[in-house]
Amino acid sequence: QVQLVESGGGLVQAGGSLRLSCAASGRTFDNYAMGWYRQAEGKAEFAAAISKSGNKTYYTDSVKGRFTISRDNAKSTVYLQMDSLKPEDTAVYYCAAKWALSSGDEYFTGRLLYDYWGQGTQVTVSS
Repeated sequence: QVQLVESGGGLVQAGGSLRLSCAASGRTFDNYAMGWYRQAEGKAEFAAAISKSGNKTYYTDSVKGRFTISRDNAKSTVYLQMDSLKPEDTAVYYCAAKWALSSGDEYFTGRLLYDYWGQGTQVTVSS
């Protein structure tokens, strides 16, 4: 069982930055691929995903060049640095973990593939 706890959401003006963190319980964090999923009215997608080593990353087109996903396996934490935020980035952001011991070093973008989810953190970008 893995518990995921997100932090770092909030209200920010357009053009500003936020850094989301997701702390995972358990001792096998480096066997999990991780992702940041966001959900808002009319939108539900993985904003970013990262392989278990951190060597492979994915970004949805609308956040490329503005968001950076990273992980610190020693701290069992995954981060999402969000810069140049836009009102359309407003959403609830969920951290997700997928067991990937036998899956190679890959990222995943299918919501149903993930095994564990955090409670979500609200990000609101005002114009």
